Amino acid sequence: MKELFESPYFGVALSVITFGIGVKLNRKLKTPVCNPLIIAIVLTSGVLVIFDIPYESYNKGGEIINMFLAPATACLAVAIYTKRQILKEYWLPILAGCSAGSAASMASVYGMCRLFGLDDSLAVSLIPKSVTTPIAVSIAEPAGGVVPITVVAVIGTGILGGIFAPFLIKFFRVSDPVAAGLAIGASSHAVGTSKAIEIGEVEGAMSGLAIGICGIITVLFSLLIHL
Repeated sequence: MKELFESPYFGVALSVITFGIGVKLNRKLKTPVCNPLIIAIVLTSGVLVIFDIPYESYNKGGEIINMFLAPATACLAVAIYTKRQILKEYWLPILAGCSAGSAASMASVYGMCRLFGLDDSLAVSLIPKSVTTPIAVSIAEPAGGVVPITVVAVIGTGILGGIFAPFLIKFFRVSDPVAAGLAIGASSHAVGTSKAIEIGEVEGAMSGLAIGICGIITVLFSLLIHL
């Protein structure tokens, strides 16, 4: 049994199975609160605790899955390409909106870290929470941030975006699909984009575009902060 848990295929299989269960429950219950990623995290953690499986053993498979993060994010370019006419038409509002979203996210985190007296390493770890994981890690790690905290912050932000994005769009009566998609992508990156794709094709494409633009802007802003 120990040999099974030590195999990288165990981590991959457990992740796929628990996420598959989360997807089925989400489709059956039809509520954004029942997020597949949350269900997968809870079930996976439960299995590791019940069977006393070291995280290091599970993460051998997790590292294989992590290899696909960047390519999966790049695949969003296909949806963006199909809506390139919208990009040409609204390039200035898109750039301005993504810049404002990135600045608001980083400024709010930085301000709260200073308000609650958190040290610099935690502040650096939390600042890139609204960009996709590969970009966030590349920002936090060289600046002395704690990578696990960055990853947790990014995942938590994405999950919250996926849960509350549909409600907030309706609450604030955002009828423009371009604005809705950009808002979701700028605030909750790839996890939120998966929900934006469910809302509409344009929303999904614009959310994917916001991931790339906000990633670049966040890198530039973080360089200015460290200077």
